[in-house]
Amino acid sequence: MLRDVIGLYYFDGNYNCAEALLHAANEYYQLGLGEREMKLVSGYGAGIQTESVCGALLAAVSVLSLKYVETKAHESEEIKPLTQELIRRFEEELAHSILCERIRPVYFQPEKRCFRTVEAACDVLEAVIRDRESGDC
Repeated sequence: MLRDVIGLYYFDGNYNCAEALLHAANEYYQLGLGEREMKLVSGYGAGIQTESVCGALLAAVSVLSLKYVETKAHESEEIKPLTQELIRRFEEELAHSILCERIRPVYFQPEKRCFRTVEAACDVLEAVIRDRESGDC
């Protein structure tokens, strides 16, 4: 499971929520990203550094984009419904919000930081990918 890999990056690597999720997904799904590409989501942490949209969610959308967009989003029939499903499930799972400012007060723990949120984002991403690949999404 993707959540089995996430702790290595979040705790041991000391990456933020978005960076950890992308590193874990890169390993788990063999996406072929290098360290340079991993930096693309660095600014997503802490809700795009403004407690806005959750960085882990944004990184999960990035994973979907990499996996299911061939060249351009507007040429992909899959990215919009997959992203919408990811967001729907994420909101359902976490404080009925995608905003860091609403999620953090509920799930943040000083010793684990936002790990519960990152694990939930991993679970939701993995479920959406699994459902898509089995034809259920």
